[in-house]
Amino acid sequence: MKRRKAREYALQILYQCDLTKKPPESINFEAFWQENPAPDDVRAFTEELVRGTLGNLARIDSLIRSVAEHWEMERMAAVDRNILRFATYELLYKNDVPAAVTMNEAIEIAKKFSARESSSFINGLLDRIAKRLKKRMH
Repeated sequence: MKRRKAREYALQILYQCDLTKKPPESINFEAFWQENPAPDDVRAFTEELVRGTLGNLARIDSLIRSVAEHWEMERMAAVDRNILRFATYELLYKNDVPAAVTMNEAIEIAKKFSARESSSFINGLLDRIAKRLKKRMH
């Protein structure tokens, strides 16, 4: 549950960055934590997801675009786009989290924060990404 909360916080921060178009270095984590008190481990995982996602955004977006047939990133719902981004970051860089866990968490967060059909959309894209990454490893 703690990592789920961290992912939800990461979504909130990434969503705000996406909509305001402010640079990643302008994120005021301290202000966020004052409004959203959380244990240190939740804070650490949230900040890792946000920094990692934004620090690798070009690669992440490129990978999402490559599996999102007939979908432009800019036309995706902002919530869905940012769930896909942090989940793709996890699939690419968080070897300690099984792909199935990352995908399930993203789907559950989509069910909570996005449109009804978003969870299946996100599931489909993340499944393609996971399969593509698995092929590269073999």
